[in-house]
Amino acid sequence: MHRRLLFFSFLIFSPLLTQEMESFFEELYPLEIHSDISSRIVRITEGLHYERVDIDNSLSSEILDRYLDNLDGSRYYFLSSDVSSFSKFRFEIDNLSRNGDTSPAFEIFNLYQSRVKDRIDYALSLLQNEIDFSEDESFIFDRENSNWPRNINESNELWRKRVKNDALNLSLIGETWDEIRETLSSRYERIRDGAHDVTEAEIFELYINSMMRSVDPHSTYFTPRNSEEYRIQMSLSYQGIGATLQLNEDMVTISDITPGGPAFRSGLLFIQDKIIGVSQSIGDDPIDVIGWDLDDVVQLIRGPMGTDVTLHILRAGSLQGAAPDVITITRDEIKLEEQAAKSSILEINHLDAVLKIGVITVPSFYQDFDARSEGDDDYTSTTRDVARLVDQLQLDGIDGLVIDLRNNGGGHLSEATSLTGLFIDEGPIVQIKERRGPANVLGDPSRGAIYSGPLAVLVNRYSASASEIFAGAIQDYGRGIVVGQQTYGKGTVQNMFNLDQFSNDDDYGQLTLTIGKYYRITGESTQHRGVMPDITLPSAINTSEIGESSSTAALPWDQIPGTRFRKSQDLTNVISVLRQNHNLRMLSDSDLVYFQSNVDASINNQSLSEITLNRDERQRDRDDQDQDRLNRFNHWRSINGYEQVVSVDLITPDLIPDFNLNETGKILADFISATKINLRASLGDYPQS
Repeated sequence: MHRRLLFFSFLIFSPLLTQEMESFFEELYPLEIHSDISSRIVRITEGLHYERVDIDNSLSSEILDRYLDNLDGSRYYFLSSDVSSFSKFRFEIDNLSRNGDTSPAFEIFNLYQSRVKDRIDYALSLLQNEIDFSEDESFIFDRENSNWPRNINESNELWRKRVKNDALNLSLIGETWDEIRETLSSRYERIRDGAHDVTEAEIFELYINSMMRSVDPHSTYFTPRNSEEYRIQMSLSYQGIGATLQLNEDMVTISDITPGGPAFRSGLLFIQDKIIGVSQSIGDDPIDVIGWDLDDVVQLIRGPMGTDVTLHILRAGSLQGAAPDVITITRDEIKLEEQAAKSSILEINHLDAVLKIGVITVPSFYQDFDARSEGDDDYTSTTRDVARLVDQLQLDGIDGLVIDLRNNGGGHLSEATSLTGLFIDEGPIVQIKERRGPANVLGDPSRGAIYSGPLAVLVNRYSASASEIFAGAIQDYGRGIVVGQQTYGKGTVQNMFNLDQFSNDDDYGQLTLTIGKYYRITGESTQHRGVMPDITLPSAINTSEIGESSSTAALPWDQIPGTRFRKSQDLTNVISVLRQNHNLRMLSDSDLVYFQSNVDASINNQSLSEITLNRDERQRDRDDQDQDRLNRFNHWRSINGYEQVVSVDLITPDLIPDFNLNETGKILADFISATKINLRASLGDYPQS
């Protein structure tokens, strides 16, 4: 569950109360403007969304559930009786929103504020006495599918274990009880204050987005402030580290790494890593940022260009309660040259020869649109850069080429079509269908291919949108093999509607709405399903949590009539041979065996939902995990004749090769051999219907 709230203070005190006074918080109500915005959004969505959405009773129920999840996804605050009381709204939100009534959002949120204050006050009371970590009990940390507590006693027990777990994590990194109490008191108070320092506009935005995200994952409403802030402030692109942050419950999570940014160049930070502490130098004590407002974390990480920031990271896929990694990144601006496609040569020992495999890494589908619009014939683009790199690699005498699209989330559609055109002679590349009318077919903008040799496309779960268009077209034409993991499945088209056109003031915000879908030339959608690789490589990325199919509101996969195209070759038999060879290497190649063991360990950690609260057992679990990781690493190094390392802390990213890229090179080497022994199928015309 992801949510983003910006907080401001609405605190009122009675002058009659003593120093022990109780504070009470002003209840919040919809603003007059919210009525018009709500009804307009419903009309626009029902009138223009690709799926011909009806905001009806069924969707009303989903909106309520999503709103509650956005507020209390881990079921820590509301009681089951609270949730039952909200049932009066379950089939009314559709009609109320259509009529401009958003009062359910505020009634629910006001109770949420009260529950947060009560639960945090209880948590703070538990810190008055030092906690005993010697008892044998456990804590269920993954509560996404748990029930809300039935009564206050159940809630108290839940919070007792949560506080104990938080305290134990701090104890294991060496904090004294006084330090633990101070850290957790500050953390919990921030959570309490954050839940109460919220504006009416932010409640409205969260509520409307519960509606829009019940329609599909990419339709979104932004208030005027957040439409600009989300674009600029949430991306640490300028004098920052080049990463986009997202608040997942109370944890700041890396949702994207900006190509060309400091984090991208360092290779130390990864998508789904969680930031739990920030310091300005590696020797300073970290500032605990769990429970912080997202804006405040952004400002803490930002700083003057050329200075360092140290982040304490919980790695994606690590064991709950594992020790954080400490990394230091130098703040810098995004370097355009680092965003551009880059090339390298991978040497593969194959049979009795050494094959030179060219590798072109494409971080995004970019284009200097302004320069192109001004008539600059030398404007920067993905296609131009790749064409130049391919020419140079061919001069270097490569035997095959890999296009690496891992973590490429897309970009300019025109670059996806023109890049595909570098590798096919001519023909259609992608179809786009909007709500009305036939599909529009986009084809190769220029005849002729600049490279006709053996080709592989390397993708992963974070390859999305334009990356999927390119990979899908290469696969459909039989022009090359697709290797890696199932891609993201983002096959929808969005349009931005400026709602200020309905107002005399710039205060209505904007609506991003899904208005179309991408389809492959075979007629199959890339939506939801993504592109399935011809050969699957190991990955610890959990497809049930990452990717379009992880959202219950994702638009479905479907199919339209295909378009006529001339297939380059039928690779069915070749791929069967390549897959067999790959499977044999998975069992015998020391690199792949080691890599698979890392993936298995990560998947096992992700499958756990419960953790011990006994300090000695927790420490043993942590030590065992570190020792297992060290043993696996040293075993692999021993097989390959490398020097052993004495501590898990010395296992740094630069010591671990890119196993998936290396295996892709070996698969392409097999492909080169297979084509040489005439496994290539004949060319043919493939009408699709």
